[in-house]
Amino acid sequence: MQTIIKIILAVLLLICLLDMPYSYYEAVRFIALVAFGFLAYLENKKENNGLAVAFVILALLFQPFFKVALGRSLWNIVDVIVAVGLIVSIYNRKM
Repeated sequence: MQTIIKIILAVLLLICLLDMPYSYYEAVRFIALVAFGFLAYLENKKENNGLAVAFVILALLFQPFFKVALGRSLWNIVDVIVAVGLIVSIYNRKM
């Protein structure tokens, strides 16, 4: 289940690099908040506190209620870094 969530989230974040309607970015922020919160819960349940804290920080960064204004180009960089991190975390688990 974690793998599917990470892949979907990575794809959604990479689609943010395209010129999409503003409502798409809002939806991604909400989905990211819920997904990162759930991933943090799962990691905390496994007592992997480092990843749990990282996912909580990402949930707070992407949350749609009190927006972090980084500008489009910086958000694109953040989206790529987080997407790559999610994909790498999938392969690190399998090794």
